Amino acid sequence: MRACVPLIVAMLCSLAWAGKMESCASRCNEKFNRDAACHCDRRCPRHGDCCEDYDQLCTVEEDPNEPEPFLELEEETEAPSSHLYSAPSSCRDRCQEAFDRHQPCHCDARCPEFGNCCKDFESLCGHEGFSYSSDAITKEELQSISEKIYRADTNKAQKEDVIINSQNRISPSETRDQVDCCPEPLFTYVNEKLFSKPTYAAFINLLNNYQRATGRGEHFSAQQLAEQDAFLREVMKTAVMKELYAFLHHQNRYSSEQEFVSDLKNMWFGLYSRGNGEEDSSGFEHVFSGEVKKGKVTGFHNWIRFYMQEKEGLVDYYSHIYDGPWDSYPDVLAMQFNWDGYYKEVGSAFIGSSPEFEFALYSLCFIARPGKVCQLSLGGYPLAIQTYTWDKSTYGNGKKYIATAYVVSSTQ
Repeated sequence: MRACVPLIVAMLCSLAWAGKMESCASRCNEKFNRDAACHCDRRCPRHGDCCEDYDQLCTVEEDPNEPEPFLELEEETEAPSSHLYSAPSSCRDRCQEAFDRHQPCHCDARCPEFGNCCKDFESLCGHEGFSYSSDAITKEELQSISEKIYRADTNKAQKEDVIINSQNRISPSETRDQVDCCPEPLFTYVNEKLFSKPTYAAFINLLNNYQRATGRGEHFSAQQLAEQDAFLREVMKTAVMKELYAFLHHQNRYSSEQEFVSDLKNMWFGLYSRGNGEEDSSGFEHVFSGEVKKGKVTGFHNWIRFYMQEKEGLVDYYSHIYDGPWDSYPDVLAMQFNWDGYYKEVGSAFIGSSPEFEFALYSLCFIARPGKVCQLSLGGYPLAIQTYTWDKSTYGNGKKYIATAYVVSSTQ
């Protein structure tokens, strides 16, 4: 394991100007710089490394509810595959047209429901008699339902159940260096009694059903297919998923719980091809279990999976660039790590959350804001989730699979 040691030359050079970096004058809310003698970024109070004049110079300017931005990198959001003919990608002169499955995007009355509208649908077709504008889920409604889901998560870990050692924080510019800055594992302790709870147990049963390398087809046994159904049954018993369904039912997105569960199974577990024409991937595999494509880790946004792989010696935690503002679980960490020989440059994950909590928030955002940043609120703090649709194949009447979903920081 390599130590995170700056170059000797850089250390010697830094001594010449370090004295100038001991004040927050003209430095409030600057990006974290690990070479500075003291810090003036938003997170320095939490880390106890602020300059002495931080409170005097910076606290008026700082919004404590505004999380520090970070960039999540994903390799799988490729351009849509080519079509047999050059299909239009705009709704110009296409509003209210009949559904055509050969089109790369759509302008019919139901495209908002299926998340496959052209990008200019709202601006060009919003006044064409659609119910989209009146039925659209507002930012305020998203924030309200996410707070309800947050409060309903009684299966989340308590602080004594999960103890992490985040160790060294680096700047975003250093993530490409692939340097192991943390000699200790991320997880110091996890109360594994959590894993005997029905939703945790059903979730864990799914994690080993996948081949992580893209290009290798997934073939599920009858037992593995039954495990997918068992997971959906267990999460739908929880208050978290009942809140989500009630909200989406009220929004006229689903007429029955059976329809909702069927759609969840397709969008999350339906197979599609990320490489070599094989049905080698799904939203669930990518987001929760993780994949390797072109020599890099993609997806892998789940703390339970991370803990179990770290316990087996397959994950080596390197560093983090973001630690969320929450004092209880769930929290958020954006980190760098090596997964059995493959590097993840920036990987965000909830920490201490229940499986149903993550499944609910990612599903909510994919349904309400497919392919966009989804603005939520958790415990009074803003949080955003980015989803992407898989544009190369569909299910049902043109509905799209989940390509990925992950937490991002948001100041919008």
